[in-house]
Amino acid sequence: MMDNKLRFASLQSGSNGNCLFVESGDVRLLFDAGLTGIQTEQRLESFGVDIETIHAVIISHVHNDHIRYAGVLQRQYNLPVWMTSGTFQEVQFLRRPGRVNEPHLFNAGDTLQFGTVKVETIPTTHDAPESVCFVVDDGTARLGIMTDLGSRFLGLKETIATLDAVYLESNYDLDMLENGGYPEELKQRIRSDQGHLSNVDAAELLLTSKRLRWACLGHLSASNNHPAIALETHRRILGESLPLHIAPRFDVSEVFEL
Repeated sequence: MMDNKLRFASLQSGSNGNCLFVESGDVRLLFDAGLTGIQTEQRLESFGVDIETIHAVIISHVHNDHIRYAGVLQRQYNLPVWMTSGTFQEVQFLRRPGRVNEPHLFNAGDTLQFGTVKVETIPTTHDAPESVCFVVDDGTARLGIMTDLGSRFLGLKETIATLDAVYLESNYDLDMLENGGYPEELKQRIRSDQGHLSNVDAAELLLTSKRLRWACLGHLSASNNHPAIALETHRRILGESLPLHIAPRFDVSEVFEL
């Protein structure tokens, strides 16, 4: 697939495990490690990518659905793993398979360089130490990877306005959450500034950007959301002009290009 285009695919999305693929030129990156090594390898192979050609696995935060198999990717496939210092402090207490030895460390807010590709790391308000989201910039296009945000924190809207495309969490429908079976404490956590963005939160963020060529909605709750409800909410707020996609919960998405 190698050329000058920036490509993105979700290998899986949701509380059952998250892993995302980005390619530009000869640089190939994974974001998060919520799938087993075999699942990751097979889903990459489904669109022609050899897992051994991955340059780095970059972890957003320490929650299990994002980091569970980072140690497997490091040990079994010899992939370099990158994470914040705050995340690493928590990882040291994990049992295998998540435990990572001597990862590459960065501070939230740093910009990482992989060949011609820059990865901007942006602190979020999600309830994990030094949780971050990302902007991938290959000099031609800018892609946001933005889940587990916690809130529409200061500067997020302005960052999204600089993007050509975004993978954005659209975690819950407020009515489904309010009327569902979750304990009230968990409902409050999800709604809080340390939880997740609702469908309305996400759509209102997208509404502020005139530059986006497409958006992929991810990290939908299995209990408090549904793809059709998420799309209907976004269309009601955004209209029909922006191409919208939903990342599958249990499978690989199509490969999107910029």
